[in-house]
Amino acid sequence: MGVMERTLDEWMAAAAAELGVDLAVDVRGLLDMTRVVAHGVERPAAPLTAFLVGYAAAGAGGGAAAVAEANAKAVALAERWAAAAAADDAHAPAAADAPAAPAADGADGR
Repeated sequence: MGVMERTLDEWMAAAAAELGVDLAVDVRGLLDMTRVVAHGVERPAAPLTAFLVGYAAAGAGGGAAAVAEANAKAVALAERWAAAAAADDAHAPAAADAPAAPAADGADGR
């Protein structure tokens, strides 16, 4: 086990104890989800989505299965989001192909 994994394990144990959570957390699964969200949507969406995954899991009765289900839904959504954005980008004109913006009044020196 590397230093990062050991630190994460220690942090998760301390945070779970502080928050009164008695649940083994799939750290790798959550980190994978936040990576997919950060790259497929925007970086700030990753921690916010992690919060929503936890909230959804709690609302579904809690437990590892509820976390895994909410996590899988978030990953699937982020992947669809990224695919839609890529499709939009593929259909958008390139900057060189786009028409020039009209000059503002007085911008031409008159």
